[in-house]
Amino acid sequence: MRRPPFRFSPVLPRRSAPAALALAALALTTVPATASPPAAGGHCARSAALRVPGAAHQQTACLDELTTAGTVASGHTDPADWAGLTPKDLAVPRGVPGVQIDGYFPDSSTTNTNHGWQHDSQFVLRLPDRWNGGLVVAGTPGNREQYANDRAIADWVLARGYAYAATDKGNTGTAFHRDGDAPGEAVAEWNDRLTQLTRAARATIAQRYHRPPARTLVTGMSNGGYLVRWQLENHPELYDGGVDWEGTLWRTDGPTLLDFLPPALRAYPVYAAGGAGAEEARRELHAAGFPAGSEFLWPYHHKVYWDLTQRVYREELDPDYDGATEAGTPYCATGTPGCDADYDYTTRPEEVRRAVQRIALTGRIGKPLMTLHGTLDALLPIGRDSDVYARMVREAGRGGLHRYYRIEGGTHADSLVDAFPDRLRPLTPCHRTAFTALEDWLAKGHRPPASGTVALPADRDPVTLAATCSLSAGKAARERS
Repeated sequence: MRRPPFRFSPVLPRRSAPAALALAALALTTVPATASPPAAGGHCARSAALRVPGAAHQQTACLDELTTAGTVASGHTDPADWAGLTPKDLAVPRGVPGVQIDGYFPDSSTTNTNHGWQHDSQFVLRLPDRWNGGLVVAGTPGNREQYANDRAIADWVLARGYAYAATDKGNTGTAFHRDGDAPGEAVAEWNDRLTQLTRAARATIAQRYHRPPARTLVTGMSNGGYLVRWQLENHPELYDGGVDWEGTLWRTDGPTLLDFLPPALRAYPVYAAGGAGAEEARRELHAAGFPAGSEFLWPYHHKVYWDLTQRVYREELDPDYDGATEAGTPYCATGTPGCDADYDYTTRPEEVRRAVQRIALTGRIGKPLMTLHGTLDALLPIGRDSDVYARMVREAGRGGLHRYYRIEGGTHADSLVDAFPDRLRPLTPCHRTAFTALEDWLAKGHRPPASGTVALPADRDPVTLAATCSLSAGKAARERS
């Protein structure tokens, strides 16, 4: 899907390196011509006959290693795509031979240039030789490509024997909003593409292993977590359950990032300048949802996330706000015409609410869902996101299907733990604990620990925090409106 060409407007400026890591991987990897073809016999026997239903193009490789311990060297992943999402010392499992299928579904947009294909709706499907009977599917965080979860999610689930599939969501990069025919359609395509991939991956697995998966789980972080929520609300028949890692919240009545990012853009420069207005600016940031104690994260998020995120998602949902300009004016001063720092969703025309409604969540999940979110998230503040979504699930009468863990000391990107090891804890171990708890819930009927706030251990040992996360070692959750 692709929108008609936009009105002429200035090109978005070249982003800093951190911003590139934050929202889109721009370095691209092509699978080399020397990639191993499917073997005539042995562990990849008959893999050349596998066909992904609906794919317009695919290429199959027989690999001795499906995790990043091997795919970095073989060219079957893109390290730039997952840079900045995990702690630098996260262990890399190995010893997972199998088949990898890369390809794309029919689409008319061309933001993803991986493999030299110039084609969106790219996917990766990994089929390990030693299969546990399950499938894990994922959409990507931010506006990254299909390899974005390879370190945080794929390595670990492949080592546990799962087949794994991921999609680029149908559009990538900071100009993703150019896709679609109307506001909101680029994001709506994300949901369709994950549904499409799930169905195709299940069918391909049946070809490979001569039976369909016994269990299909959906997971993802940030925008990928939003997809988990949407899939379990709208297509629960495809999944047995999911793990939502700090999913983005969209709802017509808010709060959404279009509500809390503009006040942050207005108040932060005053706060950073110091002086008489700094304390009032701090209070404004707290009122917008950014938690007390997260101040040390604000400079990075102002530089990397807040401005760019507000402008590109506002352009996707409300392109007329800034007239002929595409995606606003970076770091504009409040009072500048069309400045995103002054954006007020509540005053915008009804068609903007209709655009948000295309992608809105309801809380009406149909299968078990585990949600985790860091209390120091300075991009999607927990009080304006997952606290609200947990309430939505309860109000929809689906609370029995939901567990929600507020991870004390966690923030949006685990790479920041390397910069602040004495203040932050990684969420990756908590995601893995939640995933295994979901497995036990589904397979053995063992109900996971009650929803709650997972407290930081008193000693805050970074080595321990990087390796473990007990969801039951917490205090009672505070439910927020």
